[in-house]
Amino acid sequence: MLKSQRLAVLPIDSYDLEDEFAVLDGHEYDGKYDAFTFGSWSAHVLANGSGAESDTSFRPHDGGLALTELGKRLPGIMSLVTGHFPLQRLQWVRVFRAHDAIITPHVDFLEWGEAGTRLQIPLRTSEESLLSENDTVYHLRRGEVWRIHSTVPHSALTAGKVTRLSLCLDFAGAEEPVAIRGDVPATEPVHLVQRPAPTAAELEHLIGGTALTRRSMRADFRRFAALHFARHAHAAAAFDWYVQAARRTGDDAIVAKAEAFRTYCIDKRLDGEAFAW
Repeated sequence: MLKSQRLAVLPIDSYDLEDEFAVLDGHEYDGKYDAFTFGSWSAHVLANGSGAESDTSFRPHDGGLALTELGKRLPGIMSLVTGHFPLQRLQWVRVFRAHDAIITPHVDFLEWGEAGTRLQIPLRTSEESLLSENDTVYHLRRGEVWRIHSTVPHSALTAGKVTRLSLCLDFAGAEEPVAIRGDVPATEPVHLVQRPAPTAAELEHLIGGTALTRRSMRADFRRFAALHFARHAHAAAAFDWYVQAARRTGDDAIVAKAEAFRTYCIDKRLDGEAFAW
């Protein structure tokens, strides 16, 4: 059962955001989350606790919300935020940009122990952009407000020609609901994606088709993560398949690295810890 929830639908067509999308498409990114991403994926900070555009590493904080220079250049998107959401608990405003990209299955908030509330609102997307949670794959339509259940293994895939832009709002506290103003009625059901189970031949091709090497194993993980979106399997199964492939190499160092990557992504990591391939 999907634990992430569609909370509302915003009247996003009433906002003229195309010029601001162009700003985001041209904005540079410093690569803080490269361990989790494959392809073109980036996070762009519009507001945080410091107001510094270079302050991109997400973490909870006790201060207020300060606009970054990028946020000041995007008044339309910020008016979407301030017009529909309370600001008292809001700690981070970011836009995620993705094209031909996969986010590794992972669990959020492992570094801090206490989960917050994470909302995502696609600003520009297509049906080739998918999210997953455990063994469920689903699509977020433009303007839908979703509370992402990010303390279980989840992942994302963006395929096709459209570069996805998704507004991400992080609020302190996981228990108190976020009051959303000015939403409109949903006209379509939640878009769940049905997938057939993987065949034995497909899994054998994945696990044994191409031998991992110490130089290739980071890039190779992408195909293990991708299968989950086409075939019915748990997001964490990507790590099971990956470790099996590692064991077939007979190289203890490759096995240890594959197992460590699983631990880092879904089991345990420290605040500020970076994974070293």
